[in-house]
Amino acid sequence: MMKSARIYCPPTTEQQRNELFHVWEESGNVSLACRKARVSRQTFYNWKDRYIEEGSEGVKEPRSHARKNRGRVAPEIESKIVQMRQSHPEWGRRRIADELAKANNWVPLASPQTVKRVLKDAGLWPQAEGSAKKGAQKSLPDAQKNRARP
Repeated sequence: MMKSARIYCPPTTEQQRNELFHVWEESGNVSLACRKARVSRQTFYNWKDRYIEEGSEGVKEPRSHARKNRGRVAPEIESKIVQMRQSHPEWGRRRIADELAKANNWVPLASPQTVKRVLKDAGLWPQAEGSAKKGAQKSLPDAQKNRARP
């Protein structure tokens, strides 16, 4: 038995959603409303709760699926990170993360990448020199440039 290919349905437009719920309110018939707006029944039920709660304003734009709160560390931990960097400028992100964990009975409070982000936000992380890509040839010292070739 051959599997049928999935059909791609582009996102609905605001006009389609408005027509969908306008026809549904007039007729009370979900199938008719979906046919008129050219959307699936699943699309109707995906938007129905928002329409009931917020009216036509609720179906204007789809909500973003992006995370709203990127698991940020507590402000007290951020201030500890900044304080550690200021008192020990030679420490890198791993050392600071380890020192935080050591002070917390070896339970990690922030990853090295989080430490780096906090320090960047505070302006305490050095900027990368130049825009050379990884693996690009590095410039040779003058002594090697001027060396005679056999």
